[in-house]
Amino acid sequence: MRRGLMRRGLMRRGLMRRGLMRRAGRLIAGLALAAALPALAATDKPARSQAKAKPKAPSKAAPKTPAKAAPAADSDPTTETRHKVLAGETLGGIAGRAEVPRILIIEANGLKPPYAVREGQVLVIPRRRSHTVKEGETGFAIAMDYGVSWSAIAVANGIDPKGRVRAGQTLVIPTLTKAPPPVAAPATPDSDDEADETRPATRADQPAALRFAWPAPGKVRRGFVLRAKGVSSSESRARRSKTSPHDGIDIAGAKGDPVRAAAPGLVWFAGKEPNLYGNVVIIDHGRGWFSAYAKLSKVTVKKGELVRAGERVGLIGNTGSTSTTELHFEIRRNTVPRDPEALLPKR
Repeated sequence: MRRGLMRRGLMRRGLMRRGLMRRAGRLIAGLALAAALPALAATDKPARSQAKAKPKAPSKAAPKTPAKAAPAADSDPTTETRHKVLAGETLGGIAGRAEVPRILIIEANGLKPPYAVREGQVLVIPRRRSHTVKEGETGFAIAMDYGVSWSAIAVANGIDPKGRVRAGQTLVIPTLTKAPPPVAAPATPDSDDEADETRPATRADQPAALRFAWPAPGKVRRGFVLRAKGVSSSESRARRSKTSPHDGIDIAGAKGDPVRAAAPGLVWFAGKEPNLYGNVVIIDHGRGWFSAYAKLSKVTVKKGELVRAGERVGLIGNTGSTSTTELHFEIRRNTVPRDPEALLPKR
């Protein structure tokens, strides 16, 4: 009995020792693992840092893709007065290459915020110009050739608008600072058609939304004769012969007969030109198109007034440089005279 109890006691103690030994082993293994973790972490850091390391920069020999630059314009950007916007160009870039302040280009073209430009758009590049007066030229004729009002030229030069200019005198031609609002502009933008004084006008030159009508019903006494390149309006009118240059057409009529607007537009000038043209009305039709009505006995519209096609703008007279009672009528594109009969409907 006693031996049996002793055996059982010994067996229990053995089991207890074995359990303690297992627990101690687990505890020692756990402590060993805990002690090894910092070392494992230390050895793992380089691997992680290598994974996060930035890739090496390509060698200098590797070709770089160049930034796409806007193609250069055909004309010299420092002298051109009209610029056709190319793909990728911005207003600031154009202004920088043209060496003209951005604000002047904005004002000259009537651009609106955010002042974005589009490919194919033609911009006026305002520049300071000068003109040396030739023998026989008048201030008004010079103004018509440059498309700038004579009053603006007179103010820029500090001279009397009613006075005469003299041969050899150098005039500053002020920059157009604000484009007049187009009245009958086409729905699609015009192409960059530089005015060509050697090319006769055709109906194809007209914008789709602009059609000219006869300003008076009389017969044409004298037709259009193309002037040589570089010849001024005054020189053209001074050469009075059938073959001499003639910037417009002369339409017969009785004094006091009505003269009507050939197309809708904005009255650009209405008043007296003291030397050649007499009483004159000039209408801006937008997109560089102008019509002029000269030798009027009376002007019936005011500068800045909007007129409709067919609206009376004056009366036929003989206030010009010749005593003939008639209407002198001109059509100009970018200040260059065009043949009115080529642009008017057949009759």
